[in-house]
Amino acid sequence: MKPTPRFAFGPRNYRLMFIGLAVLAAGFITMTLDSSDYGAGFLGITLGPILLAVGFGIEFWAVMARNGGPAEVATDAVTRAEVAANPIPGGAPVTTPAAPVRPTYKRP
Repeated sequence: MKPTPRFAFGPRNYRLMFIGLAVLAAGFITMTLDSSDYGAGFLGITLGPILLAVGFGIEFWAVMARNGGPAEVATDAVTRAEVAANPIPGGAPVTTPAAPVRPTYKRP
């Protein structure tokens, strides 16, 4: 019984990750293109860091975005049999003790 592989990221996530990496690279390149002393011009102080912040935002969005639509449901017989044999912990009813246990000490 080999379970069906499920990946955490879909094609949309990877596309967003590559877009985020491109924006990050553009931000670093923009900061190096500044011709002012010590990169203290508009490109090095303003535009480059803005591109980096946008790039990191896209990366965060790429990791947190869902693949789209509702969650996938297993339809093959092998995965259904495994799910039926190993239910989710916490999904089973909770049993309680029949009677509470009395303390063995006495008050002074």
